[in-house]
Amino acid sequence: MSKTVILIIGSNGQLGTVLSEELRKIYGDSYVITSDLFKRIDSVDNFIKLDATDFKAVEEVVVKNKITQIYHLAAILSAKGEQNPLATWDLNMKTLFNVLEVSRLHKVERVFFPSSIAVFGNNVDKENTLQSSNLTPSSVYGMSKVAGENWAHYYYVKYGLDVRSLRYPGVIGYQSLPGGGTTDYAVSIYHEAIKNIEFDCFLAAKTTLPMIYMDDAIRATLELMEAPKERISIRTSYNIAGMSFNPEEMAASIKEHYPDFKIKYNPDFRQGIADSWPKIINDTDARNDWNWKPEYDLKLMTKTMIENLK
Repeated sequence: MSKTVILIIGSNGQLGTVLSEELRKIYGDSYVITSDLFKRIDSVDNFIKLDATDFKAVEEVVVKNKITQIYHLAAILSAKGEQNPLATWDLNMKTLFNVLEVSRLHKVERVFFPSSIAVFGNNVDKENTLQSSNLTPSSVYGMSKVAGENWAHYYYVKYGLDVRSLRYPGVIGYQSLPGGGTTDYAVSIYHEAIKNIEFDCFLAAKTTLPMIYMDDAIRATLELMEAPKERISIRTSYNIAGMSFNPEEMAASIKEHYPDFKIKYNPDFRQGIADSWPKIINDTDARNDWNWKPEYDLKLMTKTMIENLK
């Protein structure tokens, strides 16, 4: 097998920022190429400005750098996506098609495509959402992820392209600000808490959703990508679970550190999206296939977030 050379598309995002660092620790700086529409001030030298909607540009980067793995993270998320549905669909699908086709044509060994709990709609068991649950999402972001899962499966079956995917819950981390998702409150709330600012929550107090701490999300991604090919039984996208809680429970965990912390609830259009999503994810397949297991619960996550943000 050739030397692993990784391209991360959408490296400026919440997940890409942390994933880039972890991959460099494993493979070395010179073998991990980050890319996005613009270069961040804190970006390392091995960065390429890349518009993933441009097929030729993606192809040029892959061929020139002899890329063997692609992590395709670029997308418009759920809340931002509802503000311009057609543009969201176009960007999310076009960038994925470009990655899949370039990977097929130039024999990229492995591709990672992030999916989301946004693929689920109202007609599932929300207390135990199975891997095989019906996928009828309520947002254009979720629709694009369902389509993406099916295209990933298609490229594996038809062309043998090793595409792997996770259905991320809400991802919570201190390393970057949120990027326009319905679960963003669970990141923003910590930033307000340490500044002693009353938090204005855009979801109702009892809105329970699946979440995952960033360290667990990154570890799950790497464990999936490093698993032997024969252990991967799901070629659409794996359910993974971290923890489930609502804003009221999260506020209570913060009050253990900041007793005077205050929160108010003003649900907006994102409430409708959240109400269509599961509360508890069943990730039995991930646990059985590649031994997935989360390490963080709400209490440990809150402690870790506050320590790092302070």
